[in-house]
Amino acid sequence: MTRITPALTAIALTLALSGLAQADESAAPIRLNQLGVEAAGPKRAVLSDPSIAPLPWTLRNGKGAIVASGKTRVFGADASSGEHVHQIDFSGFKGSGDGYRLSVGAAQSRPFAIGGRLYGALKADALGFFYQNRASIPIEARFVQRPDLARPAGHAPDKVTCFNKADERGQVWAGCDYSLDVSRGWYDAGDHGKYVVNGGISVWTLLNAHERAAVLGKTSTLAAFADGRGRIPENANGVSDLLDEARWEMDFLLAMQVPQGTTQALPVGQQRVGPTGRLVLTDLDASGMAHQRMGDERWTALPMAPADDKETRYLYHPTTAATLNLAATTAQAARIWKSIDPAFSARCLDVAKRAYAAARRNPEVYALGAFTGSGGYGDGNVEDEFYWAAAELYATTGAAEYEAALRASPLFLAGPSAGGKATGDIGWPSVGALGTITLALAPNGLKPAEIAMARANLAASADRYLADGAGEGYALPYAPKGYPWGSTSSVLNRAMVLGLAADFTGKTAYRNGAVDAMDWILGRNPLDRSFVTGHGARPMVNPHHRFWARQADARYPAPPPGVVSGGPNSTNMGDPVAETLKGKCAPQTCWTDDYRAFTQNEVAINWNAPLLWVATWLDEPTR
Repeated sequence: MTRITPALTAIALTLALSGLAQADESAAPIRLNQLGVEAAGPKRAVLSDPSIAPLPWTLRNGKGAIVASGKTRVFGADASSGEHVHQIDFSGFKGSGDGYRLSVGAAQSRPFAIGGRLYGALKADALGFFYQNRASIPIEARFVQRPDLARPAGHAPDKVTCFNKADERGQVWAGCDYSLDVSRGWYDAGDHGKYVVNGGISVWTLLNAHERAAVLGKTSTLAAFADGRGRIPENANGVSDLLDEARWEMDFLLAMQVPQGTTQALPVGQQRVGPTGRLVLTDLDASGMAHQRMGDERWTALPMAPADDKETRYLYHPTTAATLNLAATTAQAARIWKSIDPAFSARCLDVAKRAYAAARRNPEVYALGAFTGSGGYGDGNVEDEFYWAAAELYATTGAAEYEAALRASPLFLAGPSAGGKATGDIGWPSVGALGTITLALAPNGLKPAEIAMARANLAASADRYLADGAGEGYALPYAPKGYPWGSTSSVLNRAMVLGLAADFTGKTAYRNGAVDAMDWILGRNPLDRSFVTGHGARPMVNPHHRFWARQADARYPAPPPGVVSGGPNSTNMGDPVAETLKGKCAPQTCWTDDYRAFTQNEVAINWNAPLLWVATWLDEPTR
């Protein structure tokens, strides 16, 4: 947040808390984190300038006095931003306060703060995102930042049966002879769907933030989310408010399990079908599997409050990926709640075991239907989900069955880019690294050398991320050939790995890499924009979201603070706004703050989850 004087600080804070901070300031030529920089940490800014020689820079304090100076480092042509870049490193300055400015000739930064513990408000707001996307409960004015963010409960109850008609390709689905009450959970993104695949990685990330703090003794994080600290209805029940929020999603995931004694006709194997093709369906014992998702038959209009959704909602067929997401997260929950709520823990473990057995019984049931009213989250490779689920079950139970499955997996102990068959960067279709993180962190029965190897492979992946950052003009630890849908979450998930590598090794370079990632998210990027609502001088304000839709209709609210945009997307430009940018934008600049730009400016639970994790990690005292 930009701060100059106490009066201006109050104005900026009011705007941030309201979620109404407007991007009405012109872009500053010198880009840096718009919340400020850490007094004791790395301090980097970026200038786009055609000079091929280093340029002198000065740092002035709030009174205008020069307190540091130096010369820029010429990075040169930067393909991902499309600019000729100079980097300014003023890490040697250890002062603190408000109103600092960087200057390079006539180019200036806007005023910024240098201090410590910059992310306390952000981590609280990032958690509040989940409460405000809850299904089946009123969002109360007493728990939100503005009265207009309150709304009636949507889908209360959310009792549905299976899709039982032809999909858009003409494939007929038989449905099922039961209904499930799948109330609760979080709306996934800008729509009213709820998904087991994607809900899984989202809730895991929140639970991992708690488990990491508990295992490593991070008392400041545990205290920050202690009962009574959150803006949620359960903030007086004696349980961490972070866990309370995660449980709202866990209750939904638990409800998505197929009842015992159920046979369903399901697609087995990798089947390729054209626009009018038909799938081969096989009768299977689906007991214990998890439905892939539940959602509307047709996409709802935008804007629309959840309570106004009149579309028919269905369960969509169970899949192996969803079943393993259920197994992994319920096993994780079982150990976390073991002493908090033994009955809930026991229920979670029972569900986890039955789900894992069901996936082993039906290992190739993929999401292959063509349904128009909800996202597919199709995943044709579940090797990583099997490894993840086995790791969670082994960490919770120590059972030989799960240890054997772990050791048989080619992903055993692998990190995203290191160790045998690397798992790939973390994302909803690539969850193998989650299993390695759990084995590296949670107490378990592996040999000490094996736990050390898991940690080493995560650190080696972090080294790869730092190397990527060294090759980027904006110094973010991310270097894709093209920026994908949800690129902000890709950056933040890398920052999570960097944070864990710092935990395991104590190396400052890894923490600095995580700072670089957050700096990019919050304004050190070629757009000079913070991708998080309400945080920074030029934050995102117009997300693709059916309720936070003021741009579409003034009767709807602007978003609350703490919501991260999907960010630049140069690889899937399929919305009407993004189509106008094709061939005209460098990868990092393929972004528009427009509610219609769903490929670039949608919001989602699996994007806000790593924002919460990283903001929480960075807010911990460094000494």
